[in-house]
Amino acid sequence: MTDKATATTRMDTGTARPALNRTFSVAPMMDWTTRDYRAFARTLTHQALLYTEMVTTGAILHGSPRERFLGYDEVEHPIALQLGGSDPGELAECAAIAEAWGYDEVNLNVGCPSDRVQNNMIGACLMGHPEKVAAAVRAMRGAVKIPVTVKCRIGIDDQDEDTDLERFIAQVADAGCEVFIVHARKAWLQGLSPKENRDIPPLNYPRVHRLKASRPELHIGINGGIKTLDECREQLDHVDSVMVGREAYQNPWLLAGVDEALYGMPGPAVSRHAAARAFRPYIARRLEEGAKLNHVTRHLLGLFQGQPGGRRFRRHLSENGHRDGACLRVYDDALSLVPEREPTKTV
Repeated sequence: MTDKATATTRMDTGTARPALNRTFSVAPMMDWTTRDYRAFARTLTHQALLYTEMVTTGAILHGSPRERFLGYDEVEHPIALQLGGSDPGELAECAAIAEAWGYDEVNLNVGCPSDRVQNNMIGACLMGHPEKVAAAVRAMRGAVKIPVTVKCRIGIDDQDEDTDLERFIAQVADAGCEVFIVHARKAWLQGLSPKENRDIPPLNYPRVHRLKASRPELHIGINGGIKTLDECREQLDHVDSVMVGREAYQNPWLLAGVDEALYGMPGPAVSRHAAARAFRPYIARRLEEGAKLNHVTRHLLGLFQGQPGGRRFRRHLSENGHRDGACLRVYDDALSLVPEREPTKTV
């Protein structure tokens, strides 16, 4: 596991960081893209850029132990920390902490629509305050050498998706942000729940494509509703990168095709069973550290989606993984319920 001391040591050696290839990334998702999910994702893809859950500046500056919010396994690189906040000084301090811990990128959340974050001037509500986002980016960039990026929406509420989005991008880009990951859907902060905001209003991919065409010097990534690698390829004809969220979590085998399809490199997993076995030592280590089995294996429940025995696999882990003393035997027994087929990467 990475802690601040070891991360700082690595940075002090002057080891050069390879340039990030953002072609494909897994979106930050609360309670989903935890350190355990990210470690599991690395049994399926070496190349995808992985994001943490959103971590607020308050949690980092005042929470304890800091490992709870920033800890990760070395295998997770390349990895980006997503921050929630709006105070430039606090964001700059947290960005510096992220760099010291060895993160490859720090990303500012300007897309989350929940009431809780709105009340703290975090997330999508910042789309209405581009000057605040610009000030935050400027402060963060002044504090670190790693990339500072922004994940935003195409607008909020009654904003104009053309004029207001262009104004937002222009102000934040002028502050030094060169990478924007754009969720191709407006966020309705008045009248819709966060769950409803996942599907309403409709996605507007052409708007993001036009943004890239009008600002070719910026890296523009697209997010929202993308479910297949074919769809990823189609989007890459118009933008610089794709970010996949729920599908990458609920159907994790999608990630097994990413390296070959989008990077032209062989991926680490030749089959679902091979990925599950590769993850076994990590599970064992987490159990030794005191983690409960179901807290780790819940991220694998979709691995055998649509496969014979997949439902029995999920049921066995769900019904037994939470029990006191649940160990690797429970995991092995669940795997035995799924017939092992010839290696394939069909997704």
